Amino acid sequence: MSAFVRYTLARLGFFLVAFVVVGLVSSIWLEWNAVTGLWVALIALAISAVASLVLLRGMRDEVAVALKARADKMHDRFEAARSAEDVD
Repeated sequence: MSAFVRYTLARLGFFLVAFVVVGLVSSIWLEWNAVTGLWVALIALAISAVASLVLLRGMRDEVAVALKARADKMHDRFEAARSAEDVD
């Protein structure tokens, strides 16, 4: 599994856990409706973003290295194709 897919699944997992926790806590005081669900989703999004920023630093670095390697490979292929056209 690629580093990007693992990182994305970890971020999604953080969001789902935060959504469930915030939803359970909010259900103690609030009645569940569409507006409550929207607020729970927004709060869970903020919590999961901060948590993943702190806890997934290593995975994020792996993704950055993999994307940089892929971009360099694509750039090299583009330069090779461009130089092949210039040989005429």
